[in-house]
Amino acid sequence: MKNIIGIRYEDKYVMERRVPLIPYHIEKLIKEKELQVHIEASAKRVFSDDEYENAGAVVTYDLKDCPVIFGIKEIPVSKLEPDKTYVFFAHVIKGQPHNMAMLRRLMELKCNLIDYERVVDELGKRLIFFGRFAGLAGMINSLWSLGERLKEFDIETPFLDISQARTYYSLDEARHVMSKVGQKIIETGLPSRLKPLVIGIAGYGNVSQGAQEIISLLPAKEVLPDELPHLFKHTQLPDNIIYKVVFKEEHIVEPIRSSDQFDLLDYYRHPEKYGSQFEKYIPYLSVLINGIYWDERYPRLVTKDFTEQLFMKGPPKLTVIGDISCDPNGSIELTHKGTEIETPVFVYNPFTRQPTFGFKGEGLLIMAVDILPSELPRDASVAFSEFLWNYVEPIATADYSKPFESLKLPGSIKKALILHKGRLTPDYEYIAKFLEIH
Repeated sequence: MKNIIGIRYEDKYVMERRVPLIPYHIEKLIKEKELQVHIEASAKRVFSDDEYENAGAVVTYDLKDCPVIFGIKEIPVSKLEPDKTYVFFAHVIKGQPHNMAMLRRLMELKCNLIDYERVVDELGKRLIFFGRFAGLAGMINSLWSLGERLKEFDIETPFLDISQARTYYSLDEARHVMSKVGQKIIETGLPSRLKPLVIGIAGYGNVSQGAQEIISLLPAKEVLPDELPHLFKHTQLPDNIIYKVVFKEEHIVEPIRSSDQFDLLDYYRHPEKYGSQFEKYIPYLSVLINGIYWDERYPRLVTKDFTEQLFMKGPPKLTVIGDISCDPNGSIELTHKGTEIETPVFVYNPFTRQPTFGFKGEGLLIMAVDILPSELPRDASVAFSEFLWNYVEPIATADYSKPFESLKLPGSIKKALILHKGRLTPDYEYIAKFLEIH
């Protein structure tokens, strides 16, 4: 009997239109790997049911016959079924409180859980990811947000020609618009009161690379973090240049003991020995793009206390934060929750410490869409499927009844197996303490 995999209907967000596997790869899996594929019917998915049916898949309204189920986002507790293997972004490895009930239910049902986020190589580099597209969409949205926010202050800029990323049919269309905006900046410049317009990017991984791809379509010049004070001393800066600055760990934190030197490996092993030094750069930034990995062991980039102090001195230069990492109350403490595509931005008031959705209000505008790659669903799905499809057959054909030590899976997939027959695997036993707390 052929092995059957299922692709579920995404129901966490109204605007979640991505797929883990596109019709082209489904057809290859059916013809070349002799898998059966069932697709849960969906009217909103970026690839239609007909496209999957034409590729040889079975369109159905449930996945009860599928022992292995692939998805994108977390699955509601009520939809989980016993003894199945689930593959999706679980968001449990930091002990995220809102997903502990889901993890507990997976354990009760004796399920296997493979988390895309933990499919990594020997150096810890992720092999299946949407990060670049989060950066692409996040940068588009942040520049769109900048134009709309400045308009509230009666400042007209070429950024008003940019729309939210979800309005573009493809990445190519978005790039074309960005290139035209870049040309307009070259020809007409930016209002003098914005000079110098500085876009800071925290992080240098896949998210950062995607964001920098968009900036490269504008007339941008890169400067180093330590060059920012010198840049602001210039009185004759051109008005048709945007300045980009990328922040690495050595710029974001410093040893608490002044006698110590920064060491990257030491920082990852002993983050408690380091404190934030990022606040000294914030007054120079017009836009901050946050693309770093963060958990509670690490210092924050932007705190509520600092933001209040900043605004007490008068309206700061910083106008927009594009919080692509989107950790609620995390590295950007002002992000109280991830926003949805339909309501992507809010203004955080530093004095009341409350958000107001939309572009109006006193404070700092935050763009924190939780599913940014879904704003470019077709391109993002194609790229993701290209990473994933070669792993599908070994995931689908593995004998999960065997002990974990004997389980035959590619090494990178086995590293991502958080639950095996309902039990936390050795690398993830630490999550038990979060299950107890929540």
